[in-house]
Amino acid sequence: MQKKLVIVCLINFLVAAIMGLMLRYVFVLPLHDIVKPLPFEFRSLMHAHSHGAMLGWVYLMLYVLIVHHFIPDKKPVYNRLFWLTEIAVIGMMVSFPFQGYAAISISFSTLHIICSYLFIRLIWKNHKIQSKPIQLLLKGSLIFMFISTMGIWCLGPAAAKLGIESAFFQIAIQFFLHFQFNGWFMFAVLALFLHQFHLKNSKVFQRFFKTLVAATVLTFALPVSWYAFHPLLLWINGLGVLLQLVTGYYFILLLRPYWSEFWTKTPKLAKWMYVLALISFIIKIALQTSSIVPTISKMAYQYHNFVIGFIHLMMLGVISGFLFAFLLNSSIVSIKRKTLTFGVYCFIIGFITTEVLLLIQGLFYYFALGMIPNYYLLLFVSSIFLPLGILIFTLNILKNETKTIKTT
Repeated sequence: MQKKLVIVCLINFLVAAIMGLMLRYVFVLPLHDIVKPLPFEFRSLMHAHSHGAMLGWVYLMLYVLIVHHFIPDKKPVYNRLFWLTEIAVIGMMVSFPFQGYAAISISFSTLHIICSYLFIRLIWKNHKIQSKPIQLLLKGSLIFMFISTMGIWCLGPAAAKLGIESAFFQIAIQFFLHFQFNGWFMFAVLALFLHQFHLKNSKVFQRFFKTLVAATVLTFALPVSWYAFHPLLLWINGLGVLLQLVTGYYFILLLRPYWSEFWTKTPKLAKWMYVLALISFIIKIALQTSSIVPTISKMAYQYHNFVIGFIHLMMLGVISGFLFAFLLNSSIVSIKRKTLTFGVYCFIIGFITTEVLLLIQGLFYYFALGMIPNYYLLLFVSSIFLPLGILIFTLNILKNETKTIKTT
């Protein structure tokens, strides 16, 4: 695929990161003290930030990589659909800050869902993959993408009949988020990652895939329990978490025969990103395992720091870590430029420091220790490294003469 498509994805990510920085700045110096009246609400800007990051960066970057790796006959329809989807993303990022959930933003959200259905149909019909395991992971990701959108279709009726504070409305949101992150995003990233190893079908993979699917479905019981508690939901989540641990074991077995050769050939910066992604993935499993303990499960829901920290762990650590690693392992970046190294380190530092601050402050809240001194200022300053790293990464690709991606 063309370099310009990757740049568009990164610009979306940069804009979303700047919006996130603005959200952090609000707590350092309220924007309404500078601009009166403020043209947007905090929650509305947060919606623009999350939609830009999820749909403008992760969704479209996966789109580019999936078409590049798995579609041999790249017809013009893929480019047209990409740009139509990008129009939907821009529409959401522009309309959400000023309107929140209203006619314009909902229209662009609907357009994006329709585009995603077209994408599912095109990839399902036209993909060419020799490896059965990779084919299963790709199809699994597409199925979970479709399933996740059912949550979005439920929002309108739920808001009209029960209100946005109702348990059903909140569960519908969690349904979308859970199966986007843990389903569509995670399965697609694994398909792209394991594609490098040319996996053959085996009993180990079949067990890995089946337990991963089961764990993904069963762990949805945890967010449901936050809004409609029942003891059975905790048992279902517990079973899902145990299956996730088994999945981790099978994942190690899958990688072990190929890892040494793969690691030797991988560029240093790509290694850093793979390490970030894999460690974040391990921490994700550990945190979800800890949710078996009712006290921890309740604490995770009650204190917003833990929720935001977990979402960013998935979004920035696991998913973006893998996506950046894929790009760093291709010819689209100029690995020899020192500025790229600086940009990658900026992103990693920004991610780690913000996660640590969110975790520590969450624990401070839980143990009634008050606030970390200058917490919001520290969080804002740490967050600056994220858009800075993304900007440097984007500029590196712009300066590189390669027009198309050549993966190693």
